[in-house]
Amino acid sequence: MLPRRMVLATLLAAPALGHAPQAAAQPAWAPGRPIRFFQGFAPGGTTDILARLLAPLLAEALGQPVVVENRVGAGGTVAADALAKARPDGHTMMLLNNGFAAAAALFERLPYDPLADIAPATVVATMPLVLLVAANAPYARLAELLAAARARPDALNVATVGVGSTQHFVAEALWAQAGVRLTHIPYRGTPAALIALRNGEVQVVVETVGAVLGHISSGEVRALALSTAARFSGLPETATVAESGIGNFDLATWYAIGFPAGTPEAVLARIQSETRRALADPVLAARLGEIGLSPVGSSVAEARALVPREITRAREIATRVNIPRQ
Repeated sequence: MLPRRMVLATLLAAPALGHAPQAAAQPAWAPGRPIRFFQGFAPGGTTDILARLLAPLLAEALGQPVVVENRVGAGGTVAADALAKARPDGHTMMLLNNGFAAAAALFERLPYDPLADIAPATVVATMPLVLLVAANAPYARLAELLAAARARPDALNVATVGVGSTQHFVAEALWAQAGVRLTHIPYRGTPAALIALRNGEVQVVVETVGAVLGHISSGEVRALALSTAARFSGLPETATVAESGIGNFDLATWYAIGFPAGTPEAVLARIQSETRRALADPVLAARLGEIGLSPVGSSVAEARALVPREITRAREIATRVNIPRQ
């Protein structure tokens, strides 16, 4: 998990008496007009919900409206392209997620450079993924599923919401690390994958926690293991993959605010600070927990480190398991 206690310090001290004059401290950046807040996915998804929960709190703190714009298409690349081409003056930002790293791994050519054209400001939140089996499945633990997969290579099927999705990347990374082979079957959305699980067409589904919490709570499906190093408070009895014998496995869905490259550091620092403050709001924190999100509010430096690391990891996984490039 990302560290959550690192906060950017802003030096605003006046020159001390008796010392040589120093440059006057710069005031914190403030927007001069409404901020456009892009997100690249359809309304109602986790990215959209998170952006719309965060926007009013940021608007209140910044004194300008923060307007969420859904720029849907090509796995978030339409929105990322618009962000990359926006003026770097602090008035256009985007809620990035794992799809940003996946696109860099999957597409031969992008209309923007995911490393050079985007300036991350903060990691907002993370969400674990969960391995699901049917309620009547013979597997009570992940180790039992993996043993069955070793005994019958390629005989078990795993469902995700699509080739190249975060769910697909996590599934393939797990099978590779565990030394097993399952047949990947992509479905159009979570409901279709869960129907296939109930009907016995697939033996396991990999999905984000937020998309299936209700199904787990109702007993419709069984949560077998979580993809993150730490357990999720909403599923306290569900072990992690690492606890299940696959050491050092830690993959999560993440959400980060990014700006066009060249955006002043003062902008990034202000947005990081206000985002962290918003995430401390107990009402927002409770709502995020309800939809499977864990608040982070990382430093700018941590966000800068995360994005290239995730792109590198996505490319390595795609190459190792032969996920075709587009």
